[in-house]
Amino acid sequence: MRRFLTTSAVPVLFFLATTSLALFGQGDGAGGASADPRVASVPTSASKEEVEELRSEVAAQQQTIEELRTMVQQLMKQQGSGDAHIVNAAIIQQQPENVEEPLDVAQKSAAKPGEFPLTSGWNGEHFFIKSPDGTFQIQPYGYVNGDYRAYKGDGAPSDTFLIRRARFGFQGNYGSHFQFALLTDVAATSGSIVRDVYINVKVIPEFQVQAGQFKEPFAQETAVGATNLDFVERGLQSMLYPSASSAYRSPGATVHGDIKGGLVQYWVGLFNGKGYVTANTTNEPEVVGRLRFYPWRNDKDSILQGLAFGGSVAHSRTRGLSNETSFNATNPDQTFAFFPQFLVNGPVWRYNGEFTYLKGPAAVRGEYDSLSYARDGIGTLTFGGLGFQSAPEIRAKGWDIAATYLLTGEKRPENGTPRVRHPWLGPETPGGGPHGWGAWEVGVRYSGVQANEPGITFFQFLTPGNIPTFNEHTDQFTFGLNWYPNYWVRYSTEFNVDRLKQPSTIGIVPQNYFVFLQRLQFRF
Repeated sequence: MRRFLTTSAVPVLFFLATTSLALFGQGDGAGGASADPRVASVPTSASKEEVEELRSEVAAQQQTIEELRTMVQQLMKQQGSGDAHIVNAAIIQQQPENVEEPLDVAQKSAAKPGEFPLTSGWNGEHFFIKSPDGTFQIQPYGYVNGDYRAYKGDGAPSDTFLIRRARFGFQGNYGSHFQFALLTDVAATSGSIVRDVYINVKVIPEFQVQAGQFKEPFAQETAVGATNLDFVERGLQSMLYPSASSAYRSPGATVHGDIKGGLVQYWVGLFNGKGYVTANTTNEPEVVGRLRFYPWRNDKDSILQGLAFGGSVAHSRTRGLSNETSFNATNPDQTFAFFPQFLVNGPVWRYNGEFTYLKGPAAVRGEYDSLSYARDGIGTLTFGGLGFQSAPEIRAKGWDIAATYLLTGEKRPENGTPRVRHPWLGPETPGGGPHGWGAWEVGVRYSGVQANEPGITFFQFLTPGNIPTFNEHTDQFTFGLNWYPNYWVRYSTEFNVDRLKQPSTIGIVPQNYFVFLQRLQFRF
């Protein structure tokens, strides 16, 4: 009833107002010609009595309009409505629900008197809610990776379906100097489900401080988001990264920045170094430093515009009395562990060198990583008590070289999803054209890792002991195909040949494992 009265009053008020103005205009012009030559003149033969009668009718109609206005406002007030109000004989209503808005178009939500209205919408990448001046903004985001994995090889895992990741969170900003993020993973099978929770203070682009829990800035593959990886899983060298057992994340803080518009990027950070579940066992934090250069980024005419290169170094310390061990050597596709874990004690050093080259639809990436663990005074921790004897360092190295090419011609971003030119199903891609077959990408990769644990014999009269030697090596050939039906969905299929050359498990012989991975990913 309320909406009926409101809607019905509008045409009535409009009609009466229009009629009144017309009649009033005729009354005023009764004594002479119209000021506008395009408007016909009111006949000058009208009598004084007729003019007075017209003015009386106009006055009565104006009174009726005011009475109708008062009536509608009282009805709305009685119903407690905030949906509409009358201003100058017009109704302003909220936009109807379930009306699709185009990309990059925001709409303002209705606000009660005394409140500031918020702006909400879709920016082509995420939903958002923000204040009208943009001072505060928050965006929900997330993604899901659903996998099917098939294996062939002696001792390989069973074929299985798997929810690899199911992450949801928020990101946003307080003004132009504060950014924040919170990301959880409900598919986590152990430990905390919180992945990222941090705030970044951007004083100037060249000087920023980030604190909380997030990825340690050690290598280029950790800088690439999980939704933007070229392949289903990272290369074998990722086993040597800091905090690899906790999705490369650890509590800590970094100072970082972009110099000269991003020609040089740097990170210097202090981290817990034990991941997001275990507290630090020493008084020394893990220190990470990284540099990355884009010398020709602003030179559009140079063939080297898409070249970036850099390196990083990290130092931490382990504590044998806390039963800390060397890195987990299970390869990323979970086929086998090529190297056993050993008790370690003392300094840990990591080094990295990396490069990326992008040119149109093509991308080439490569990196080299090394890792060393000290084993100082571990003799007292071994069976039989071998005194304060130290064993030689454990050393490992890993490498990765990969190339991808978008067959449908889209441009390959460094850390992002290609803008699909012709999406197959679903919403259109920002900047894309009519529907088609989506975007198709092929990729090939070679990665490997080698670890050496030198053995030693302790010659003691009462408790002689021996630590055996392990020198293991495995590598992997990967062939992949990515299909992007649209900008927010990706289907990946991948074939891996994992070559186990020196097995560390008794009873396993050197052999090739064949792994077939499929992933359906959607994000928002």
